[in-house]
Amino acid sequence: MSHININGQPVERLFLWGHSSCAISYDNCMKVLIFGGFGGIGRHARRSDLLLLDPIGGEAKAINVSQSPCPRIGHSSTALGDSIYVVGGRADPLTILGDVWKFKIGANEWSLVQCSGSQFSPRHRHAAAAIGSKIYVFGGVDNGVILSSLHVLDTQTLQWDAIPIQGEWPSPRHSHSMVAHRDNLYMFGGCDGEKALGDLYAFNVQACKWKKVNVAGREPTARFSHSMFVYNNYLGIIGGCPVSKHHKELSLLDLNSSVWTHFMINSTGSDLFVRSTASIIGHELVMIGGGASCYAFGTKFSEPTKINLLPVKSLADTVSHVKNTEECIKGQKPESADKSRLMRSGIVNPTEVSDDNIGHERVPSYCVLRLERKYAKFGKDILKKFGWLDLTRKVCSEEEGKYIYFPILKNFCTLFKDTMTGELADILAAQPIGPESLLVKDISETAALDTLRACGATKLEDKVIKVKRAPVSPLQAMKEAVASLVGNNGLPLHLLEELPSRWQRLGDIALLPVTSFKDPAWDVVAKDLWPVVAQSIGASRLARQGPIASTGTRDSTLEILVGDNGWVEHRENGILYSFDATKCMFSWGNLSEKLRMANLNCKDEIIVDLFAGIGYFTLPFLTRAGAKLVYACEWNPHALEALRRNLSVNEVGDRCVVLEGDNRVTAPKGVAHRVCLGLLPTSEASWLTAVRALRSDGGVMHIHANVKDTEESSWMEHVSRSIRDIATSEGYSWEVSVIHVERVKWYAPHIRHLVADVQCRRKL
Repeated sequence: MSHININGQPVERLFLWGHSSCAISYDNCMKVLIFGGFGGIGRHARRSDLLLLDPIGGEAKAINVSQSPCPRIGHSSTALGDSIYVVGGRADPLTILGDVWKFKIGANEWSLVQCSGSQFSPRHRHAAAAIGSKIYVFGGVDNGVILSSLHVLDTQTLQWDAIPIQGEWPSPRHSHSMVAHRDNLYMFGGCDGEKALGDLYAFNVQACKWKKVNVAGREPTARFSHSMFVYNNYLGIIGGCPVSKHHKELSLLDLNSSVWTHFMINSTGSDLFVRSTASIIGHELVMIGGGASCYAFGTKFSEPTKINLLPVKSLADTVSHVKNTEECIKGQKPESADKSRLMRSGIVNPTEVSDDNIGHERVPSYCVLRLERKYAKFGKDILKKFGWLDLTRKVCSEEEGKYIYFPILKNFCTLFKDTMTGELADILAAQPIGPESLLVKDISETAALDTLRACGATKLEDKVIKVKRAPVSPLQAMKEAVASLVGNNGLPLHLLEELPSRWQRLGDIALLPVTSFKDPAWDVVAKDLWPVVAQSIGASRLARQGPIASTGTRDSTLEILVGDNGWVEHRENGILYSFDATKCMFSWGNLSEKLRMANLNCKDEIIVDLFAGIGYFTLPFLTRAGAKLVYACEWNPHALEALRRNLSVNEVGDRCVVLEGDNRVTAPKGVAHRVCLGLLPTSEASWLTAVRALRSDGGVMHIHANVKDTEESSWMEHVSRSIRDIATSEGYSWEVSVIHVERVKWYAPHIRHLVADVQCRRKL
C-alpha cells in the first residue's frame, strides 16, 4: 500500500468523504473521476467539484463546468460508456435529492436528466451499479425512512422501474455497497438504523430475484460505510464502521469457488477508509477520501492511496485452491512464496497471515488489559493509536478504581508478549517510568508494547463481557417513551398504532403526519405526550401537519404542539426560506422543479411569477438562474410577509417587484420573457393573464397542473390549443408548442403533478 503523491491540485481537494468516484477512460488512459462529497480546501463543506485523478502519475485536474449539480454528499455515480450518471444525495441536512445528472466525458458537460416511469423517491446513502445500459439503485435514506426498494433506470429510455419483490429480499438499509459482475449485482452490509449488517446478497438481472450468497471461510464482520469492488473474478471489501475492526483488513471473495480470504493491510492507522471510494485501475485498487467516522465532520481524512492487488490475488488463488481440492490432506500447507511476496510488498502484516491460518478458523477470544489508574490515559492513548482498543465493549474498573480494565482486540492479544525486548528492558530498569515521561505521538509499535509491559500491564481473559449498547434510533426512542407513557396512564395499547413511522423537518420543527395521535384518548396525556415525543426525536419544536385550507390563499393548517410560534428558516439548494409554517404551505415534493428552474439561464430576462407564495420559484430565478428582474404576484398576506423577508435575507430584493393582490389585476403586461404559473390543481384561470404578461414577440410559460396519468397527452393538447386561442384573441400571431413536460411528482394515486414548458413565438 502506498500514498499517491498528488500534483496539479492541492491534495486537500481530495480530503473528502461521502463523495463518489468512477474509473473512466480519459485521453486514452484509465483515470478516476471524483464528484461531490464533504471536505475540501479551507472550511469543510459539501462540494460539487469534479476532479480527474491519474493514479499512476498522481496528477489531479479540476474539470470546470458552468452548469453542474448542486453540492451534495451520499449520492452515487455510475459510469456507462462515455457518461457518468449521478443519482440523489443530500444537499443539506433537510434536503434529500432524487434527481439524476449526466456528465458527458468527452464534451465536459453536465445535464439534468428528465426521467419518467415509476416514482423514484429522494434518497442518500444508497448504492448503485450498472449492468448493460441499466443502473440499479437499492436502499438508502429518505427523511429518516430507511428504504429497501430496488429501482432500475434504463439510460436509453430514461425510465425508472420499481423491481417487484421476489426471492430473499434484503432488509431496509443504508450505507451499504453494491457492485456488478456479469449478470449479477452483489450487495454487502449496511446499517438498518440500529445495527451494522454483515449479509451478502446477489441479484440476478435475468431472474429478477435476490438470494443470500452461501460462502466458505470466515465472512467479513458486519459493517457499514465501507467500499466494495470487483477485480478479475474476486469481490473485494475494505474499510467501514466500526473503525477499529475493519480499517486494516482487505477481504476477497472468489466468485467461482465462493471462498473468502482476508489480508491485513500494512497501514499506519491513519488511513481509515470510512465513506471512501474504491476504483480499480489496472491491478491497482485506488482509494480516495474517507474520514474518521461517518458522522464526524472530517477532522481526519485519509490520503489518496493505491494498493497493488496482484500479490493479494496470487495468495487468494492459492488459499481458494487449497480449500477446494479434495486431495488436500488436513494440515497441508501451501507454498509460502506468495505470502513472502505479500510481506515484501508491504501489503500484509506477517503476523496476520500465517500458514497455520490458511483453511482454518481462529477461535475468537475476549481479553482485557489491566493497568494502574495512573497509567490509564497513557495506555488508552496507545491502544487507540494502534487500533488495539475494542470499542464495542466497555472500559471497567475494580478495587475502588485502582485498576482500569481496557477491552482489547484479538490482534493485540497476538502481539502482546510476556517479555520485553532486551534493549528497552535495560533502559527501563535503569530509569523507572512515570506517567509524566510518556509520549505517545512518536512511539513505535514495538516500543509501545514494551512500555505497556513496563507499566505493569497485564493481559487477562474478559469473563464478564459488557457490550456497549447500540445507539437507539429516534423512531425507537419515541416508541419506547410513548409506550411507557401509555402503560403508566392505563391507556389502551391500540393507541400505539397511531405512532408515526416517519416525519419531516422544517428548521428546528419536527412535523408529524396529519394521521398521527388523532384518537381523542391522547388528550388525557397531551400535556406530557408532546414534550416526550419532541425530546425522543431530538426536536426543539413539534407540530402536526394539517390539510391545506381550501381557500384561494391556500393557507397552512399546521398545528404547533411544542413551541410558541411557527416561524422557521429552511435552507434548500443554497436558498434560505423563512416563513410561518402555521400560515404558509411548503412542499418538499417540488424540490426537483425548483432545481430545474434554478438551473435555467435567465440572464437579462424579465420574469413574471403569478403565484409567488413565499418565493418558491421567485428566489431560484433570482439567486441561481440570474434573472434581471422578477415581478412577484401574491395575495396571501402571510406569504407576502415571508416573501419580502426572503428577498431581503437572500439579498435579491433590488431585482424583484412585489405586486400584492389578484394577479389578474396586478400583473404587468407586455414585459415578460418568461411566466411561471405554479398553482395546483390548475392555473387555468390565469392563462389569459400570462399571455398578456408576455412580450409581443412571445416567450416561455411554465404551466403547473395536476393531471391523470391517462390524460397527459390530451392535457398537453388542451394547453397548447388554449394558449394559441387566447393569443389570437389578444391580437398575437404566435406559434405555440409544448416543448417539454416535467413530471414533478405523484400528487395522488394516478394523479401526477406536471409542468408544461410552453413556447410562444411570433410567426415569421
